[in-house]
Amino acid sequence: MLYGRSVEQGRLDDLVSEAIAGRSGSLLLRGEAGIGKTVLLDGLADRASALGVHLVRIRGIEPEADLAFAGLVQLVWPFQQRLDALPEAQAYALRSVLGSSEERGTDRFLTGLAVLTLLADLADDGPLLCLVDDAQWLDQASAEALLFAARRLGAERIAMVLASRETGPAFGGLPELSLPRLGPEESARLLRDRGHSAAVRSRVIPESLGNPLALIEFAAVQRDGYHRHAPLPVADRVLSCFRAQIAQLPERTRLMMLIAATEARGDLRHLMHAAELLGARFGDLGEAEAAGLIQLIDGGVSFRHPLVASATYQGAPLARRIAVHRALAESAEEPDCRARHLIALTPEPDSDVARELAEAGERARACTAYGAAARLYEHAARVSPAAEQRASRLAVASTLALAAGNSPLAARLATQAEQLTVGPADRALLARVRAAVLADQDDPRGAGRHLLNEAERTTPQDAHTLLLDAAHHGWLASDPALVSAAAARLAGMNHPEPLVQGLARLCDGDYAGALPVLAEFLDKHVALLSEPAEDDHHRTVRLLAVTTGTVIGDDTATLALASAEVARCRGEGLIGELPHALEALSQVQTVLGRHHDAQSAIAEAKEIAGDTGQLHRLARLHGVEARIAAIEGDEETCRRLIEEAPRRSLGEIERALVLLDLGQGRYASALDRVAPPPPGPEQVAWMSASVAADQIEAAVRNGTPQAADGTLRRMETWAWSGASLWARAVMARSRALLSDRQEHYTEALRLHREGGRPFEQARTELLYGEWLRRSRRRGEARAPLRSALATFERLRARPWVRRASAELELTGETVVVAHATAQNLVDRLTPQELQVVRLAADGNSSRQIAAQLFLSHRTVEHHLYKAYPKLGVGSRRELSELNLT
Repeated sequence: MLYGRSVEQGRLDDLVSEAIAGRSGSLLLRGEAGIGKTVLLDGLADRASALGVHLVRIRGIEPEADLAFAGLVQLVWPFQQRLDALPEAQAYALRSVLGSSEERGTDRFLTGLAVLTLLADLADDGPLLCLVDDAQWLDQASAEALLFAARRLGAERIAMVLASRETGPAFGGLPELSLPRLGPEESARLLRDRGHSAAVRSRVIPESLGNPLALIEFAAVQRDGYHRHAPLPVADRVLSCFRAQIAQLPERTRLMMLIAATEARGDLRHLMHAAELLGARFGDLGEAEAAGLIQLIDGGVSFRHPLVASATYQGAPLARRIAVHRALAESAEEPDCRARHLIALTPEPDSDVARELAEAGERARACTAYGAAARLYEHAARVSPAAEQRASRLAVASTLALAAGNSPLAARLATQAEQLTVGPADRALLARVRAAVLADQDDPRGAGRHLLNEAERTTPQDAHTLLLDAAHHGWLASDPALVSAAAARLAGMNHPEPLVQGLARLCDGDYAGALPVLAEFLDKHVALLSEPAEDDHHRTVRLLAVTTGTVIGDDTATLALASAEVARCRGEGLIGELPHALEALSQVQTVLGRHHDAQSAIAEAKEIAGDTGQLHRLARLHGVEARIAAIEGDEETCRRLIEEAPRRSLGEIERALVLLDLGQGRYASALDRVAPPPPGPEQVAWMSASVAADQIEAAVRNGTPQAADGTLRRMETWAWSGASLWARAVMARSRALLSDRQEHYTEALRLHREGGRPFEQARTELLYGEWLRRSRRRGEARAPLRSALATFERLRARPWVRRASAELELTGETVVVAHATAQNLVDRLTPQELQVVRLAADGNSSRQIAAQLFLSHRTVEHHLYKAYPKLGVGSRRELSELNLT
């Protein structure tokens, strides 16, 4: 019977009821040791089973917290026969967890997607309840996988409950339910129902502080004559109780309990092999069982409560613990299990043990358990006899910690390695780690400077990569000196990198020398899109090519490269890389006027980045969101983005807000935002985002054209040095504004028609229509104004719609503003529904769509079910007949 838990039981029952109704959900139970988490899970399991809900249950084991996927093996092992039904990459990921695949993993989040798919497949047989007890002791890889699955539950008929102590992992993003201590009345009722006297209750209740386990244990020892406890935390006092009980047992019983607590998994065969080495027998557990401290269940040993195991282990002398670990290591049949015990018993350098631990680290790396791999390599370094070998293994450990998303650990391990003798190759590894940590801390300038300095201390091949990365960081930090220094260093190595040389020339304002070089680099990589990326260096260069396309304003090439990168991430299951690829894609989609697509990419990038703990790395998304909001006249969103955005994205937001001011007719305010930056990355961004043209328009409209002195000249140099027709069109429009001559407007429109950005073309049409109307040529003005209005309506650019409508009315035409959102099918769908519907229209099955969007097939079908009535269709065949662009 549970006391004082009716509210919590109701919340858990509601979660299961929702799953039965087809709405998945998750919940994190938080509470101190002994507060009753396991009892709540037990009761929920019984009630759910009575309703016909299937049950999957696992638990974290404290000694296995550093063992790769130890927790997840419990979940996957019983369902190995179902792995063949998973998408191939996901099946490989779970087979790797089980150690039955030679395939190496690449993305640590793919395992979480595979878990989601497996659970969804199990739920096809009926509603499913997944319980995770002692989640605070899950290894990092298992915790990440389960958390990813829990965050992305949708319509699978799954209820997932994780129970964790208050000091456990964050499990951010899950709704939490904290378990309070029992009140005096509930505590008294619990003790009374267990037959304890009023005298015992009066002594125990104040001491136990409402912790149910403490109430039970303290009452038991009070009855046996045990008196007042020391003023320690409740869990420590409960441990003291258990230690006191254990101390009264025979020595051989204590030894067998220690073996069981150290082995931890309840594997009776392994336990008995170790016991034989130590001269103990299975029968020695009898008195512990009689005392109620352990149970023998399903051929294994289970402690009544995890604190009993903790008390057993902590109460044993160090020498006895080491002896037990040695016996368990010698009798272990699995190499990873052996490695776990080797860690505990090797205080002195030992090359053989170091090698075994490093091999275990490699196995963990192979199945993407990077956190476990980092710790194994750290332990391998600790017992490596040679200083250079210690440094090398610490360097590897730091890169693995970074891959696991643990920047603080990566930095600490890198510091330890740098204090030893480090070879050139390892120094390059450490340099990348340091740079990544600095970039993660929003310091790209510091990252670039570190790479620049470290390039002198490594091999020429590594130096080339470090300098390439240094230039990229310098560009992101708007540090022309850093970019130029990297370019000079590369040229001095007789290895001039076209990309870096081009960026350096841009920093010097040499557009004529830079843009053709960068365009050639870009064309080369567009031509290689069908080629597979051979290694990390090639993948890095491809990402730099996307950046290059954005820098020089080649929207067509950037769209092709970014789309290919997104497709690669989807096809290879690279969940961790996808948000960055979507970020780049959303940037080019926005300038191409594909706002629906951009918002869909932004929404997915944010969702996946949140589910994988990377949201802080997507700073540029704020700028993309701000541009769309500014075009639409959404001042509230713009203000929110300014408050939320990290420092490095404020410049992009400011550039976007110029459009907001222009649309609202606030020309003086727009001018204040667009002071031309000096030559360098900021000036290039100013050009490639057409902010230079915005400055000219604001200056002319404000009646102060002299405020844009010099800007047209810079625009002309930029436009004629590159191949982007939209840039030449915008330049011609700016010349028309300053000169008030028609031929420049007509030239701008001709260039727009050959290729350009729709919003910029509509602005040119609006300005030309205004010019024609002011010239009393109202009939001629209507055509460009109608065209501008149609584009502004499609883009939902409300301020610009009002301006174009007003101008059309001044020409004598009656304007009825179309409501695009009522007519456009795409506007009726949420971003995720739009993605699902488009993929379904292309003939993809629900499972194929799920694999690409990192969802479950049931959630995909749920989105289709919701989308059909919005689109007025009833089948996938009808979807293919719709215009969903």
